[in-house]
Formats: sequence, structure tokens, C-alpha cells
Amino acid sequence: MLSYPVRIALIAALGGFLFGFETVVISGAEQTLEQLWHLDKITQGITVASSIFGTILGAILAGTPARLYGRKKALQVISIFFIVAALGCAFVTAWAGFISFRVLGGLAVGASSVIAPMYISEISPARLRGRLAGSFQVNIVAGIMVAYLTNYLFTHLQLTDAWRWMLGVMVVPAVLFAILLFAIPESPRWLILNNKESAALPILTRLGETNLAAAVSTIRDSVKEHRESLFQGRYSKPILYAMLLAMFNQLSGINAILYYAPRIFQMAGFDKSQSFSQPIYIGVANLFFTLLAMSVIDKFGRKTLLIIGSLGMILFLSLTAGAFPTEALTGHPTANSNLLLYLIGFIAFFAFSQGAVIWVFISEIFPNSVRSQGGSLGSGTHWVMAAIITTVFPVIVEGNSKGGRASFVFFAVMMVLQLIFIWRFMPETKGRTLEEIQKDLGIS
Repeated sequence: MLSYPVRIALIAALGGFLFGFETVVISGAEQTLEQLWHLDKITQGITVASSIFGTILGAILAGTPARLYGRKKALQVISIFFIVAALGCAFVTAWAGFISFRVLGGLAVGASSVIAPMYISEISPARLRGRLAGSFQVNIVAGIMVAYLTNYLFTHLQLTDAWRWMLGVMVVPAVLFAILLFAIPESPRWLILNNKESAALPILTRLGETNLAAAVSTIRDSVKEHRESLFQGRYSKPILYAMLLAMFNQLSGINAILYYAPRIFQMAGFDKSQSFSQPIYIGVANLFFTLLAMSVIDKFGRKTLLIIGSLGMILFLSLTAGAFPTEALTGHPTANSNLLLYLIGFIAFFAFSQGAVIWVFISEIFPNSVRSQGGSLGSGTHWVMAAIITTVFPVIVEGNSKGGRASFVFFAVMMVLQLIFIWRFMPETKGRTLEEIQKDLGIS
């Protein structure tokens, strides 16, 4: 039987499943929506990125309710947002209404990307924190894989308004998430920092803490003022590390590939059926290598995984750039079967590194006093970059015959810069308590 910390961490991590599903399910519907509402390339980019616009707001704003009302209550509100967004997208008839519900779903995604990893890191023993916080990422990629699979199934079944089924089916896991959240406790760190020590003690006991007095004292000593501002000189290192890692996460091109996978394969010469089935292989590879990373993240550490991943992504992004057809606009290129292999190779190394590490690392490096604000900053940075790349990608790749190749060259160069940052500057956090990490970063 799973231990108590593992059980409640996995429930919170279901927010990651909805995160993954919501973000990429649009890939199966975006070309249909383009025809349905007669969208040009700019409005098409806005349609696909609309969820991300909401995600930015959700990530930026999530820290405040999580700090004021608790991690559990915030997660419960997020689950309601997911339910309403799924139903709204399934039944909407106007483009403006569709955008509104996608933005609402994005709010839930952004907030969950901050609060769920924060909650998991705060209830996890140090020896398990990498794997448990990483379970959020496992759920993200599981959601991505299921979204690709359901998109393919609804397309293959040739249902009327299949896109509505693609987007609406998310209501099932959203309702399950809402129900299961009643079974988790509030974060004991949040309770202690809000002078609710008596409520925190039995939770700490169930989490396996043997020296309650020492644990409470350490948590209290780690903060001088619970509501202090993040933007102070002494927090410059965690701010810099979180923002750079979040930026590089998106500058790898991951969301351009995930959001536009069917379109990329069609531009590369694959027929429509293949263009919807090939992304399933990407989803499977994403899940497998994320699980592999989770099994070793607490053994090899965050930094080692990121270095290995950077090297692999540089290689496969470069190969993808070389395989991308330059005549995508003017002719009908023969499908390059190697493109699928190259993209799977990229996804494998991304999942093994950035995908597995980002939410773990950001949830670890900020001290208790500003963790909610720091999580919002890191996640907000991530989603701002995602919005920019997702909006401009279709304009670039279809506005110029060499746009696809140039895009992947750019992504490869960004991964070279990421490698330098990780190798020279990024600290290792494996096996350290949250309070020890705080001291390691020179935050008193």
C-alpha cells in the first residue's frame, strides 16, 4: 500500500494531468476551428495561444490565494475552473465565447502549475521530494498523451463536431480531481506559518515526522516575516535561476511542437491520418522518459539530468532542422520518416531533463516566506514565453518556406545557451531539505 505522503501527493499531482490535457488538446481541433471561424494566421495563433494567455494570469495571480487561503482551497477552486472550461468549450458556438472558456481553462492550468508543485514539495520528505514533486510532471505528460490519443480516436470515428468531443471529454478527469481533493489535508507548512500549529502537528505525524518540535522550530525559523516581498536583493539568486530555467524550457520549442504537432507533420508531407497518429508516439515517448527521469532524479540530481538533456536536445533539434522541408509552402514534399524519429529523440531528452526538473526545482529554491510568490514568478515566466512562441510559430513556419528550418535552428541554439547556464551556474538541490537549500543559496 502506498504511504500517506505518496497518496496525497499523487492526488494533488492530478492537477498536472489536467494541465497537460488542456494545453495540447487544441492541437487536434485547431485546423477545424481555423476553417469553422475563417481565421487568418494571426487569429489562428491567438486561438491556439488563448489558453496560455489565461495561464499567464493564473500563474501570476495564484500565489496570493494560495498564501491567504491555503493550498488545498486554491486547488479546489482550480478543479471547478477546469470543469467549467471543459463544458464551455464543448458547447460554445461563437469564437469569442470559445476564447473566453479557453482563457478560463488557462487560468486553471497556470494556477495548478504553481500551487500543486508547491503543495507537493511542502508535504514531501526530503528523500522523496524529487520523485513526488516530479509526479506532477508525470501527470502532465500523461495528460498530453491521453489528449493526443482521444484526438486521434475522435478524428478516426469521424464524429460530427469531433472537436467538441476532444475538448469536452476533459470534464471526466476534472470532476474526479475535484472529488479526490476532499481527501487531502492542508499543507502543514502553510498551517504553521499562519499560526495554526495545532492543526499542523497531526498532519506532520502522518507524514512521518518524528521530531515535531524540531520540525516546527525549523519551519518557523526559516521565515522572519511570512508576507514579505519576493523582490529583494537577497532573493536575487533564486529569482534568476527560476526565470532562466523557465525561459529555456520554452525556448527549446517544446510547446510549438506539442501544440502544432499534426500541422508540423502535414507540412512535412504526412497525410491527415498520419498527422494525428504520429503525435501519439511523441506522447508515449514523453511519458516513458519522464517516468525514467523520476526514477533517478533523487539519485543523480537535477543538474545532471539537465546537462544530459541539453546535449540530447541540441543534437535532435539540429537533426530536425535539417530534415524540415524548405518547400512546405510551394510544393508537396515527400514525408521524411526520419522527422518522427528526430522529434521523438528531442521529446525523450526534454522529458528526461527540463520536463522532469522544472517544477521540482522552482518549488525547491524559494524559501517558505516567499515560495508562493516565487512559484508564480517562475511559472509566469514559463507561460509568457509559451504564449509568445505559440502565437508566432504558425506565422513563421507558414510565412516563409524556410521558416520551419529556421525555427528549429533557433531552438537548438537556445539549448546551447541553456547548457552553459546549467553547467556554470545552476546549483544542485537533491537530498536537501527546503530549509537547507535556503541556507545554501545564502538566504538568511
